[in-house]
Amino acid sequence: MFALRVVRTMTACCVWIAASAFGQMQARLHTQQTSILLEAAPHAPNIRSLEGERSNLWKSNQVSALIPFVWVNGKELQTAWTFDPAASHKDAESVSFVYESQSPHLRIQWEWRVRDAMGPIEHDVHIRNLSDEDIWIPLQDSLQLKLQVPESTELRQMYIDKGAGRPSEIGTHEEQVRSGFEWKGYSSTYATDQGPREIIPWVMLEQPSHGTGLYLGLEFSGRTQIHVQRDSTTVQVTAGLNPDPGPFRTRLQPNETFDAPRVFLGAFSGGADGIGNTLRPWVRRVLGNAEAWKDPSYPLLVNNSWGSGMEVDEALAKRMIRDSAELGVDMFHIDAGWFRGVGDWYPDPKKFPNGLAAISDDAHAHGLRFGIWVNWAQAGVDTSPGALNARDPKVKNWLISDVADDWHPEPFVGRTMDIGEPAVHDYTKHEVERIVDSYRLDMLEHDGYLVAKECLRTDHPHAPPENKSSIPVTGSGILLPLQENATDVSYHAVRAYYDIYSSLRQKHQKLLLEVCDDGGRMVDFGTAAHGDYFSITDAYDPLSNRRAFYDASYILPAAMLEDYVEKWPTPTIANFRYMLRSGMMGWLTIMQDTNAWTPEQHTAAKEELATYKESLRSFIRDADLYHISPRPDGVHWDGIEYFDPKSVKGVVYAFHGSSRDEAQHVFQLHGLRRDRKYRLVFHDHSSADTTISGEELINTGLKVNLPASNSSELIFLTESGNS
Repeated sequence: MFALRVVRTMTACCVWIAASAFGQMQARLHTQQTSILLEAAPHAPNIRSLEGERSNLWKSNQVSALIPFVWVNGKELQTAWTFDPAASHKDAESVSFVYESQSPHLRIQWEWRVRDAMGPIEHDVHIRNLSDEDIWIPLQDSLQLKLQVPESTELRQMYIDKGAGRPSEIGTHEEQVRSGFEWKGYSSTYATDQGPREIIPWVMLEQPSHGTGLYLGLEFSGRTQIHVQRDSTTVQVTAGLNPDPGPFRTRLQPNETFDAPRVFLGAFSGGADGIGNTLRPWVRRVLGNAEAWKDPSYPLLVNNSWGSGMEVDEALAKRMIRDSAELGVDMFHIDAGWFRGVGDWYPDPKKFPNGLAAISDDAHAHGLRFGIWVNWAQAGVDTSPGALNARDPKVKNWLISDVADDWHPEPFVGRTMDIGEPAVHDYTKHEVERIVDSYRLDMLEHDGYLVAKECLRTDHPHAPPENKSSIPVTGSGILLPLQENATDVSYHAVRAYYDIYSSLRQKHQKLLLEVCDDGGRMVDFGTAAHGDYFSITDAYDPLSNRRAFYDASYILPAAMLEDYVEKWPTPTIANFRYMLRSGMMGWLTIMQDTNAWTPEQHTAAKEELATYKESLRSFIRDADLYHISPRPDGVHWDGIEYFDPKSVKGVVYAFHGSSRDEAQHVFQLHGLRRDRKYRLVFHDHSSADTTISGEELINTGLKVNLPASNSSELIFLTESGNS
């Protein structure tokens, strides 16, 4: 039995609070913003309370449900869970409650961990098969909260759509949570732009009168769900794998472990931007790639070949490299079109007679990094050595479903393989490593339907499909209908994807990894832990870029949010700057033929990129971020503010949409000190530089004059003394 003990470190506090005669135990963990009281009852654990630095106490009185049964040899057997104090453990930053069921013999570890002094606390549930035979388990939720909340307490919920193919019309959702309220948010790797939109797997519950509340997110890229319900006395939140269509089941071989999707839980004050200015740095420090963030040029400026589509070749690439160096970008990126065929990830000798390594060498000689696009989880019909042919008997069983005799891939989309199958995992792991090594890459972008939506194979590790007959489907397989095994297929594929990229990261620590899935369909916290930046939408016009950024920047680091800037009508240089700046609030990738720009546009772009590198990049990396306007609509004004309390400097991005009715707009700023003065410098000289008190900028606001439609301004702020 544990003795009473208090352990304190710089990063966490773990307090073990008394054990009862039957082994019940309580423990507390906290960060600066979040404190949780955990309890190990005799047959199940619980979160007894959650509270924040300046938020109200949320109490819970219901234990977390552990799986009540399993299947062995087709028979349903009940589990009987008992707390094991001897197997449980604690240290300065973690708590693990262990429960065992003797027959069938299983172990559950219910774990909580603090990985940073700031931000949320992470939670894991692991189920291990301790028997000597296969066991099939039902769904185990990652997190279950049932909080006591009086009906009179006002609650507001916030959640965020993925940018997907195109940002939705709403994007950032805010809803009143009253008695009778019920909501489910879903996330996967194949979000569509029709019907209910998929969310970035995160949700906030706030008491608006105080600006305080709780939030949670899932660190997993597969099929997940967050479920919120409220009645007259409680609010219940459940998060984990998506159980539909069900019933969910997954197989555990002897000594194999099921890991429920990791979840983080936090309390906050200061509203949604208060969360963001804690959560974004936490994502950077805890989930992000430290090697990427050590690089002072992160986030990069990139020139991408997709402005010329599939027509990229050696001559175009070298011309773009020369112009990229002249413009001052950091990396040249070859998009789709360089390969012999889908699944045949070798340079097309007609387009690249000297291979891609020669292009990499040329980019490096011009001071640029080099990256490429690869849809590495898909097969085609090429028969060249090294190609993945969907009709090859070995490859055929790797696919999620058979292809018809007359099937052919699209220009850059083939039939998806199930990377959760060990043979596919091993092949793609080595193939990705070959691509990086052979082509001397500094960056690898994956795209397409990478994580399987469904798989019809019965001999893969996932649960077999209900309908075992072949279902004819064209394309990659994304149109396969969901069956009851869909979530298990996704679960295994995501774990394989993480393993492949973790291995790649170990061997190539400075390699940058772009996460793309037909745009912003894999924007989540799991990919944040395995990639360096996201494509946040597959629409590249100024409004789509600003909308996708506005949404995702509430909870993910701005430096990880990539906007592609496509060709857009720019009759004036002010319009041209508006187009560029709409993609310059985070990671900027130009997707145009920059050689086609006019001399005036080329000069303006060079100046904008220099401003990004000299003045904007540091704010994007390190500053707090504030949403100082409604979500962009393309008509009215919108803006984003960065302010770094350490350097006491900041910048406001101001955008005037298509409306001709409002020549001047006022933005109320945040994060400033009321008793200080701030020097304002208008980068484009739309107004005279001036000095204003923090009190006035917060209360009255910053006035910006932009008479022209589709124009913009950058206003730099520097603290200049006491008011």
